[in-house]
Amino acid sequence: MAEPKDPLDSCAGFEWDEANGPKNWERHGVTKEEAEDVSFNKPLVVRSDIRHTRREKRYYALGQTSRGRCLFIAFTIGRNLIRVISVRDMNRREQDFNGKHDEEEGASLSL
Repeated sequence: MAEPKDPLDSCAGFEWDEANGPKNWERHGVTKEEAEDVSFNKPLVVRSDIRHTRREKRYYALGQTSRGRCLFIAFTIGRNLIRVISVRDMNRREQDFNGKHDEEEGASLSL
């Protein structure tokens, strides 16, 4: 069976909706730079977000910034760009899952 294709492989950067950047800062205290930083660090767990996929395929990622902040990021991919929908600190369950994934697999992708 073939390995699942990493949806981030084809991405060349980020696209931000004018409202989402400030909204994520106001609601969750997370900057655009922190959200983008997560994609450059391991472990990074990416999964399809089946519950929220309607008109476009959605994903979520669990990862850490370079400073160690654990973030949950909901996003879509369009025109080879990651469009962040929402970003916030991971809750306890997400942190436990991310830590367990890191110990078992040593990083990367899970779809």
